[in-house]
Formats: sequence, structure tokens, C-alpha cells
Amino acid sequence: MPGALVATADTARIEAPVTLKAYLMCAFSAFGGIFFGYDSGYISGVMGMNYFIEHFQNLDPSLAGQKEFVLAAWKKSLITSILSAGTFFGAIIAGDLADFVGRRTTIIAGCFVFIVGVILQTASTTLALLVVGRLIAGFGVGFVSAIIILYMSEVAPKRVRGAIVSGYQFCITIGILLASCVDYGTQNRNDTGSYRIPIAVQMLWSIILAVGLFLLPESPRYFVKRGKLDKATNSLARLRGEPESSEYIQQELAEIIANHEYELKVIPQGSYLASWKNCFTGSLWNPSSNLRRTILGTSLQMMQQWTGVNFVFYFGTTFFKDLHTISNPFLIGLITTLVNVLSTPISFWMIERIGRRPLLIWGALGMVVCQFIVAIIGVSPSKGDPSATRAEIAFICIYISFFASTWGPGAWVVIGEIFPLPIRSRGVGLSTASNWLWNCIIAVITPYMVGTDEADLGTNVFWIWGGLCAICFVYAYFLIPETKGLSLEQVDRMMEETTPRTSSKWKPTTTYAAEMGLTKEGTLAPEIVEDVIRKGSVV
Repeated sequence: MPGALVATADTARIEAPVTLKAYLMCAFSAFGGIFFGYDSGYISGVMGMNYFIEHFQNLDPSLAGQKEFVLAAWKKSLITSILSAGTFFGAIIAGDLADFVGRRTTIIAGCFVFIVGVILQTASTTLALLVVGRLIAGFGVGFVSAIIILYMSEVAPKRVRGAIVSGYQFCITIGILLASCVDYGTQNRNDTGSYRIPIAVQMLWSIILAVGLFLLPESPRYFVKRGKLDKATNSLARLRGEPESSEYIQQELAEIIANHEYELKVIPQGSYLASWKNCFTGSLWNPSSNLRRTILGTSLQMMQQWTGVNFVFYFGTTFFKDLHTISNPFLIGLITTLVNVLSTPISFWMIERIGRRPLLIWGALGMVVCQFIVAIIGVSPSKGDPSATRAEIAFICIYISFFASTWGPGAWVVIGEIFPLPIRSRGVGLSTASNWLWNCIIAVITPYMVGTDEADLGTNVFWIWGGLCAICFVYAYFLIPETKGLSLEQVDRMMEETTPRTSSKWKPTTTYAAEMGLTKEGTLAPEIVEDVIRKGSVV
């Protein structure tokens, strides 16, 4: 147990300065986005490869016509959506594991589960084994995608937390780009290497992430939750690049402990089922209630999927191929992915300069405009004309740019910030599970919406995505709070004292340490420290 912790009532001194080395340690965890993005991106190209269609659809390309030589809609739907089904359950399970064994350990475990799934997919020569492999890999992706956001939000400094978590989305886009490049390089192979190489490459990303995280410290907030304050001190000192005896480290740790003690008084601890019930307590009309926060997190991730961007990355290659107006759909898929990568770094600056709330509001509006333009061109008399096709591709790229610089990173940043520590791991897990649930739903229904053997909506599908983005615009305006520049503990207080539309004006006036109890010597009241240790030992 640490000695008396120096605490402060000064809101400007609740976080230690950060060295470049410490910043890079926090930023490395964003690498988890690469294998998440790669896994999401490679499948579109693989399902459009001639050998894959010939092998898994049992079609002879010399006998089947161009329009008939496609993978059946139900197979596209099953292959794509089964991974999302696995990630849905993986994300929910990960919320529990992250509280029991730690954030870092859960992510590393997810990497190994993912590798098992990839091995099965690589070995597959039948649809059944491919589907089983993607289901198992999905559990691993669920572990990583949920807890990497939690880990990054808890270890990152408040001034750059948005930029660091946005780096996760940037790594997702890099993963999608790498997948497109590998698909592009193997598309013309006339053997199983055409699809096995893109699948097998994924193992490299998970190995790098697991090894790297093994060398990084655990989240200090996890150790506080478990009452292991000595380990929390050591972990925080490593993350901030300061000695354990530093006044900065003690003040930041004291604020985390005081906030946790406050939350424990507001959210009574109980049995395992009671801890899940805590995620749904409070009034729907109270912006700071746990129920409202859980709904906010899960609905925000649902809205991110409603933007329709994964339609482009999951089915873009086959969609462009089915239009029969583009000579090289693989190249167009590569271009849209490149736009995604180049646009995401814009968010690093905007999310800290402009804020989370304006980014999501204006991003949704930009996507609405672009998608409706694509839909209008698709029903105009010039439909099918080369210039009209180029215009559609251009506005699809602009739409992707809007998503990549706003809703792509913004939704992940917000869900990592809005939950109090007692329910944070489960709240983030539920929010991520919502993302994957809607990812799965979209993956299931989209092939039937645009498949040439089904509804064959073509570019009319953008009327649907545009309408849903209009809902995202209204949602962001009324429900998204501004969390820029606040520590996770200050976000808790802001949500108690303000509403989403007035949140940007809120400023902290005191610290949790001052409110919960400071001694005359300027240290955190010892009974608070003892209570956190006692309650943590029975979690």
C-alpha cells in the first residue's frame, strides 16, 4: 500500500506531464486497429476473385456469363456476417474479462483466439471450415476491438486522448488498405494462394500487437478498481515517464482514487448480476445516469454502422463489379481505401481543436449530401455514362473522406470517455458489441439489397444510407456531449452538471480529491485509500 498520497484542489494539476517516450507507449496500442481493419477489408476482394468464386460456387468461368459468374448472395452474406456475429459475443465477454484479469491480458488473449481462427480459415477448402474459422476469429476481434478502446482511453493523457484513440481508427484504415493491396496482388492467381495468402497475412498483425502489449504497462485505473494501488502507482509512473515519488504522479493517482470512491458511493457494488444491472440504472431523462450512458454508447456505435461505410469496404469490389460500368473494380476499391487512409489523420487535429460534438454533427451532414448526390446521379438519364460513373465514384470518395475524418474515429473516442470506472469495461464492451451487431445485420442484408440475383438496387442503395446519415445528424445534435480537454474523471462530473447541447461551455471548478477529503497536509484522506483497497479486494 502506498504512503500518504499528495492530492490537489487545482483542476490544472490532476494529470502529470507526458514525455515523448510515454506518449509513444500510449500510441502503440492503436496498432490493434490494423488487424481489425485488415480482417474487415480483405474479404471484399477475396469474394470477388475468380478462383474463389470458381472454387466455392462451383462455377466454370468459361461457361458462365459475366453476370452469372458471382458468389451467391447468401454465401456473401454468411461469410461476411459470421465474423460480426463472433465479435458481438466476444465484445460482451471481453467486458467481464477486462475487469477480472486486466485490460492488457484480455487483449493479448484475443490475439491468440484470433490466430486460431485465421489458421482454420487458411486451411479451408470448404465453406463450412471457412465460416467456422471466421466465427472463431470474430471472438478474438471482439476481445481486441472492445478492450483496446478501453485501454487507450484509460492510459492516454487528456490533452491528446482524442488524437490517440483516433489513431486506432487510422490503423483500421491502414489495415483495410493493406488488405486491398494484398488482394490486388493475388487476385489473378489461379490457385488457393489467391485467397489463402490474404487470409494468412493477418496472423502477423496479431503477433505484433500481442508482443508489444506484453511489454507495456497495465491500465492504472484497472489496478485502482482492483484495489492494487502499489501496482497502479508503478503503472502510472511508467505511462507518464515520471518517478513514482513524483508529486504529479501522486496527484493524478489521488484524483483517480477519489473519483472511484465517489462512483462506488453512487453505484453500489454487489453480485455479478448486480454489476451488470448497474449498467442500466437511473432515469432515461437524466444525461448522467448509467442507463443513459449505456444507451448513448450503444446507439452511437449503431449510428456509426448506419452511415453505410462498411457497405463500401465489405462489398465495394463486388458492387462495382456488378454495375458492369467499371473496368477494374479492384482498382476502384483500392482508391476508396486510400482515400480512407489519407483522410483519417485530419481527425487527429480536429478532434482536439474543434471537439467531438461538432465533428460528428458536421460529418453526418457532409455524408448526407454526398450520398444523396450519388443516388440522384444513379437515377438520372445519364446513368451508365462514363462521366456519370466517374462523378459517382468521386462523391463516394468524398463521402468516405467525411466518414474517415469524423464518425470513424469520433464514435470510438466518445464511447471510451462517457462511462464511470465501475461500469466502464462493460459499458465499452456493450457499445462495441452494438457496433458488431449492426455490422452483422448490415452484412447479412446488404447482399440481398444490391445483389444482381436479388433486389439489385444498384446506386439506389445510397438513398437508404443518406437517409440514415440524416438521422445521425439529428442524433449528434441532441445527444452527443463535448468531452474535449477533460480527464475521464472530469467527464463524469460534466455529464452530471450539464446537457449535451450546453456541455461545450462547462469548465471544472474543483477536484474529486478536494470533494472527497483532503487532510491539512494536502494529502488524500487515508480512509478513502483504505476503502478503495478493501472494496477492490472483493471485486
